[in-house]
Amino acid sequence: MPGALPDSLFAELVAFRRDLHMHPELGNQEFRTTAAIKARLEHAGLAPRVLPAGTGLVCDIGSVPLPATAPAPGGDAAGAAAARAAADRPVLALRADIDALPIPDTKTVSYRSTIPHRAHACGHDVHTTVVLGTGLVLAELAREGRLPHPVRLIFQPAEEVLPGGAPDVIESGVLDGVGRILAVHCDPRVDVGRIGLRTGPITSACDRLEVSLDGPGGHTARPHLTTDLVTAAAKVATEVPALLSRRVDTRSGLVVTWGRLETGHACNVIPQHAELSGTVRCLDLPAWRAAPDLVHAAIDEIATLGGAKSEINYVRGVPPVVNEHGATELLADAMTARRGADAVEDTEQSLGGEDFSWYLERVPGAMARLGVRKIGDTSRRDLHCGDFDVDEEAIRVGVELFTAAALLDGHRP
Repeated sequence: MPGALPDSLFAELVAFRRDLHMHPELGNQEFRTTAAIKARLEHAGLAPRVLPAGTGLVCDIGSVPLPATAPAPGGDAAGAAAARAAADRPVLALRADIDALPIPDTKTVSYRSTIPHRAHACGHDVHTTVVLGTGLVLAELAREGRLPHPVRLIFQPAEEVLPGGAPDVIESGVLDGVGRILAVHCDPRVDVGRIGLRTGPITSACDRLEVSLDGPGGHTARPHLTTDLVTAAAKVATEVPALLSRRVDTRSGLVVTWGRLETGHACNVIPQHAELSGTVRCLDLPAWRAAPDLVHAAIDEIATLGGAKSEINYVRGVPPVVNEHGATELLADAMTARRGADAVEDTEQSLGGEDFSWYLERVPGAMARLGVRKIGDTSRRDLHCGDFDVDEEAIRVGVELFTAAALLDGHRP
């Protein structure tokens, strides 16, 4: 199968990834990252378009007739006919997210982040480099007349900012003409050279929850004359998750987890205000759609029992990423063609959220977990941690996976 990644291009992509890693940018601020991607695609003779918000971009490959300087095998007429046929097929989209996280990079490596409290600790630099490298390989195949149908590269900003950058990108029209969309996400639990796949939900829904509790405070010597907000907040923190577990099917995995509880400033003063914030996660779409009403009711019920007035800010996040069967099979077949059937492993549904789910609300597609763990490494580096890093051979694996998927997809209905 054509589309293997040349060693020279692999070395360039590793350098590109390291440059991104050293210069991480937060959601909707990815101007340098966008410019770097755009420059490399333009150098390859492509025509990337920056998205309306000014960060992120989209680039089509093979959707126009082949240039006369690179006729397809069979002559100019055959090449033109092949190009027209390819342009008539639905587009295969490949999506990468380009933003970083607001956490410090704690690694001791030459390519450590140069920006304080900013790090590519979720592998978005790898995702970006994989899709860029795939685009460069596919552009060469298109010039040779060997790309069976058009491919669209989508470099999306702000994945880490709820509800993600995907809705705005979709509204800009990037899915027009798209028949399937694919993505990968780094997985530090999977060895490099392998991918994890699953048909159906592979991530979970994730929303943000902010709660304010108010009531008359006072002296700790006279709690009966106050609303004991510390106790009320503690009850909301502990009893709301328990109450929800009895109001939804336990198989939905609906869970509220608090990350912050703040109230009071003195040991002998009952405060007048308390705040809690956390996340709401669940495994399936029906539970996600019902979650806001269920959570509101549970919080109001527990707060009222404690005599507190509650104000709730429920921030809608993302639904689960639900892998479509045909797209999942395409990724499995592509990986098998490159590295053998043993390179594909089953994976469980994660409780993490991913805004790739918004694309799958519109078109069929799938996300694979890209193995980035160095073979033999027994350390436990997780996503969203300052010491997160990857075996950069994963870049080669990702590029060859996506190029194989593009070639195989051209022969499927």
